[in-house]
Amino acid sequence: MTSSNGSATDKSSACAFGFKGKRDSGKGNWSPMNTGAMVLGFIAFWPLGLVLLYWNITGRDVRDLPAATKEKWAMLRAKKNHHHSAETTDNSLFNEFQQTQYDRIREIKEEIKDRSNRFKAFRADAKRRADEEEFNSFMANSPERSGN
Repeated sequence: MTSSNGSATDKSSACAFGFKGKRDSGKGNWSPMNTGAMVLGFIAFWPLGLVLLYWNITGRDVRDLPAATKEKWAMLRAKKNHHHSAETTDNSLFNEFQQTQYDRIREIKEEIKDRSNRFKAFRADAKRRADEEEFNSFMANSPERSGN
C-alpha cells in the first residue's frame, strides 16, 4: 500500500484536507523563504505557524498561500450564498417573471431605505428645533437679562 517514499499516502492526505496543489514527492518545500516564514508565523501567532508548517510539508511555496486562501474563502462564500442566488430554469417566461419579482423586491428595499433616511433627517431636524426652542427659552429667562 505504501511505497518507499510514501507518496500514495501523502497525496491522499493532502486531498483529504482539500489541497490539490503541486507537491515535491512528499519531502516538503524547505526553502529558506518558506522556513523563515514558518518561524515568523510561530513567533507572531502559533496557529499561523502550524498552517505554514503544513504548507511546507505538503511541498507548496509560501508565496502561493495568499491566493489559495483567497480562493478557499471565495468558495466558502459562494456555498453560503448559493441558496440566496437566483436559480434559472429552462422556461424563459418563468425566468422573466422571477426577474421582475426580484426587481420589485429590490425597489421596495430601496424605498424603505429612502424612507428611513428621510425619517432620520426629520428626527434630526425636530431635535434641532426642540434644542433651539429650549435654548431660546433659557436665554429669555436668564437672570442676567432681567437684572439689567
